[in-house]
Amino acid sequence: MRARPISRAALVEELADRVGGFPRDRWVRVAVDGAPPARPGALADELVSPLRLRGREVLRVSAGDFLRPASLRLEYGRTDPDAFHDDWLDVGALLREVLEPLGPGGSGRVLARLWDSRVDRAYREPYRMLARGGVLVLDGTLLLGRGLPVELSVHLWLSEGALARGTPEDERWRLPAYRRYERETRPQEAADVVVRADHPERPAVLFAG
Repeated sequence: MRARPISRAALVEELADRVGGFPRDRWVRVAVDGAPPARPGALADELVSPLRLRGREVLRVSAGDFLRPASLRLEYGRTDPDAFHDDWLDVGALLREVLEPLGPGGSGRVLARLWDSRVDRAYREPYRMLARGGVLVLDGTLLLGRGLPVELSVHLWLSEGALARGTPEDERWRLPAYRRYERETRPQEAADVVVRADHPERPAVLFAG
C-alpha cells in the first residue's frame, strides 16, 4: 500500500469532515480500531470536539467497557491469545446496547458502559438518548471482522516491530492474537480508512496503488 503522510491535526479534521458529510437524519457509527500501542482511544477522543463544532452530538464508547465477565473471558487462563482474540469482547452486548439502537429503525437509547473488567461487575449506569444525527465514536482492539455495523471504520495499523516495541512486557502474550488478526481479518482491507501509526504524532494514510 502507498502512504500519504499527514499531520495528526489534519488527520483528525479529515475524519471529522468525512463523518460530518453523512446525512443528519440518521445516526453515524464510527469505529476506531487498533492495538493499544496505536492509541485508538486517543484518536477517538480527539474527534469529539471537531464533530461537535460541526453541529453533531457525540457519544464516546470504549469496547473495553463491554468485555465479558472474568468467569467467561478467562476460562482458558489469563494469557490465552486465542481467547483474547475470540472471546474477550462481548459482541452481543455491544450490538444490543449500542450499535443496533443507533441503526436504521433504532430507538437511540444506548448504554455507554456495561462491564467494569477491573472489578468484574456491572457499571449500573442509566441509559442515554442520542439524538438522531448524533455520532457514536467507538474505540477498541480487534473490532473488525465481527459484523459490527458502522458507517465508518478506521484502523490504526502498526508494523510488527512497532507493535512489539510498544507492547508492555506483561501484555506480550497478546502478540500472537494481533498477528492472527492481521492474517485472518486483514484489517487493512476491511477498514474504510487505514492509518499507519508507528509514530502516533506523524501518521500516514495508507491506500492501494
